[in-house]
Amino acid sequence: MPRRGGGTLRIDDSDDLVVMEDFGVVPDGKVRLENHGVLFIFTEGRAQFEYDGMVIQIQKNDMLLYMNNSVACNFMASSNLKCRQIWFKNGELWNINLYSKISLADLVYLKQHPKVHLTDEDARLLDSYFQLLCHRMKNPSPTLHPEIVRSLVGTMMLEMLSLMRRDEKPEDEMNIEGLSSTSFHKRVLVNRFIRMVEQSDGRIRKVDAYASQLQITPKYLSTILKETMNRRPSDLIQLFTMKAIEHRLRFTDMTMQEIANDLNFPNASFFGKYFKEHSGMTPLDFRTKYHRS
Repeated sequence: MPRRGGGTLRIDDSDDLVVMEDFGVVPDGKVRLENHGVLFIFTEGRAQFEYDGMVIQIQKNDMLLYMNNSVACNFMASSNLKCRQIWFKNGELWNINLYSKISLADLVYLKQHPKVHLTDEDARLLDSYFQLLCHRMKNPSPTLHPEIVRSLVGTMMLEMLSLMRRDEKPEDEMNIEGLSSTSFHKRVLVNRFIRMVEQSDGRIRKVDAYASQLQITPKYLSTILKETMNRRPSDLIQLFTMKAIEHRLRFTDMTMQEIANDLNFPNASFFGKYFKEHSGMTPLDFRTKYHRS
């Protein structure tokens, strides 16, 4: 869970959205956060660690997006390492309306490319956002304070996502950059799989079904996902299934049985167990906390 004390800012003492102004402690051992994603902006020093099997090197003006359930380990850092952090739960991504603006392909891309180096102009822009966000959290408005804070965070995160995706190249440019025909074919299959998962809207959850549509074996699909993304097909299926469920719980008045039927769960009980297993709370608790009419 995000730390408490000096330099941390919250809405109503909740851990759902936490801003840390200046932080430099490097964790020991392995880190895997199940409930939070974290946005880091490094303002001083250097560091190195492994992130989902990738070696990440950090310096001043680097920005890193940690997505929940990723594994980070083998940390090394200079003594002057400093960073700003924004911790957020999935429910807060709905609250700041971010999920309506990004797709599963966006999430997958960010999983593969978690770091970007900011230009001096980028750094000044994000610094202005961050200072305004901290000011508003320290000096709450008499009305609509949570909504104002979330609006600021949402705008700031959209700027960050734009920066993180600016170097992305279209799929049709990949092959001319030295990829073998086999590697290019694997990337095409992975991209097709991602589009299919997104289009299923949480209704198809069996790896075998996607492999059959792609006319490959489930084992081969698992292999190419591991090679290109260091992820299992089931991870991406679960990610988008939860996104589909959370959308229905937040923005519709469908009953649990209606959601279970819509998403092809055997029954409401099985649906409830699935959601709690992957979110840590029951569908009713999630709706009570995050529902918007």
